[in-house]
Amino acid sequence: MKTFKSIYIYGIVGILLSSCSDFLELNPKGTLADEQLDAPEYVEKMVIAAYALVENDNVQILPWLFSDLRSGDAYKGGGGPSDMAFAHSIEVANTLRVNDSEVARKWERTYYAISRANNALARIHKLSEEEYPKKQIRAAEMRFVRSHHYFELKRLFKHIVWVDENMTDDEILKTSNRQYTDLELWDKIIEDFRYAAEHLPVFNEDIGRANTSSAKAYLAKALLYAAYEQDEKHNVIQINKEKLQEVVSLVDQLEGHYELVSDYANNFRWETENGPESVFAIQSSQDDDTDFGRLNMTSTLSYPMADEYGCCGMHIPSQELVNAFKTDPETGLPLFDSFNRVGDEIQYAEDLYGRTVDPRLLHTVAIVGLPYKYKAGHIVDMTFPREGGIYYGPFLSIKETVVYDCPCFKQARWYYASSFNRDIIRYDDALLWKAEALIELGGAANLSEARQIINRIRERAAQSTALLIDANGNPLADANIFKVGLYQQEFRSQDEAREALRWERRLEMAMESSRGFDLVRWGIAAETLNAYYATESVRREHLRTAHFTKNKDEYFPIPYKEINFSRGLYKQNPGWE
Repeated sequence: MKTFKSIYIYGIVGILLSSCSDFLELNPKGTLADEQLDAPEYVEKMVIAAYALVENDNVQILPWLFSDLRSGDAYKGGGGPSDMAFAHSIEVANTLRVNDSEVARKWERTYYAISRANNALARIHKLSEEEYPKKQIRAAEMRFVRSHHYFELKRLFKHIVWVDENMTDDEILKTSNRQYTDLELWDKIIEDFRYAAEHLPVFNEDIGRANTSSAKAYLAKALLYAAYEQDEKHNVIQINKEKLQEVVSLVDQLEGHYELVSDYANNFRWETENGPESVFAIQSSQDDDTDFGRLNMTSTLSYPMADEYGCCGMHIPSQELVNAFKTDPETGLPLFDSFNRVGDEIQYAEDLYGRTVDPRLLHTVAIVGLPYKYKAGHIVDMTFPREGGIYYGPFLSIKETVVYDCPCFKQARWYYASSFNRDIIRYDDALLWKAEALIELGGAANLSEARQIINRIRERAAQSTALLIDANGNPLADANIFKVGLYQQEFRSQDEAREALRWERRLEMAMESSRGFDLVRWGIAAETLNAYYATESVRREHLRTAHFTKNKDEYFPIPYKEINFSRGLYKQNPGWE
């Protein structure tokens, strides 16, 4: 267990109306005038409150709902399509509606978080360096936090409303989500991260606060997304090589500050969190004097139905994703063309024997017949998946979960969560951004360097077998089922390099709310997902009517009620009109 900071919401305490005259005559206690919040000690607390909403929210707007379900990597899971029906609509794409309340909730809650950062920033500006020696650092932190949220909104909705700390309420009401173009919005986000990178210290005072390296990493990520320039219908029309060159430079600057851990598993264990590979992570806790602590809520729906857990069997790895970890028994390279044949699936532990797989499969997916999350003797059986796997198959997601006897594990009402941190950016992710940028820049030297990065990631994967054991506690490596080969020959073309890079990103970042956004960035979401639906619907009935509409489903609709609130000032995304 751990405590990052005690987080409280500071503000003016309202008085509830009551028919009781005695109550109405009481003087309010514990209130603060707005100007009192401008004092440095309260501004410092408001900065912490802004950090608190980086991720600490409702189970119905979890990150994986808005990406993994639109990637081919995951099923919704749960008790069938009617269980959290809005998430089923996201998964099948063609039944989502513009008035979906949970999509609107995602928009609203993210803007609440942005307002905290803006509120803190506005108050920081009022103070002098003499009054508040940390003024410059805290301003940079708040711009980092603000554009973390804007980055997430931008990936989801594309055309968003930019609100900063200098705008009055009247100005905000008059601001359209089309005030800035797609590229101009990316430039605003990039400007915030660039400011943070230039003004944050190398080492900030607390674990969890942004520093110059985490800001450079987020800047690189924003530049990579912005480099894929889209037309109004979301088609990629050109790739900005100047931005890609800066991505390469920024990732190079992370070298020495971060490194790959020797075992991939250590990125997903409570015992080894905040390790040398973690660039920016949400700091969770459960001993901060609140009922449930600052628990990591992203895993609350992912735990098994087994007695030790009990809820909720959601965020289920797809059969296609599991099959993608197969490797060629001779070369150890991915089976790009034959990995997903119907009738040749990996479903249970016995299906692993007699073939070869990438060990990252068992760091990502819990499989019936093997230990759950590295715990010897705690064997996954058919009581673990919801409804015995009737709707969504036998798999479970394990990167985000912990075992039941971890000191970090805690029940929160009828859900289960933990104080295990969630990485927003890891160094492996950043290395793959660099490889992607090099491939798109082109040229033999760049393709060669990209190959070396991909091989570096694969070499680490090949070595990550120490915690992988069978039902009897024996090392699975002894069964010769793991084989990960390196790309020995130079890539012959950009297309060959792209295929290798995109496959590697899928395996390395699987079930981490990344791939859906990757597909949109690359401009291949529609063809990839419709091909996935065509094969996967043979295996899973709930996907038989699924369809992803090109030039529409790449982004979520601007919430209908937000357009109404703006009196038509906000404009709907293409295809959702």
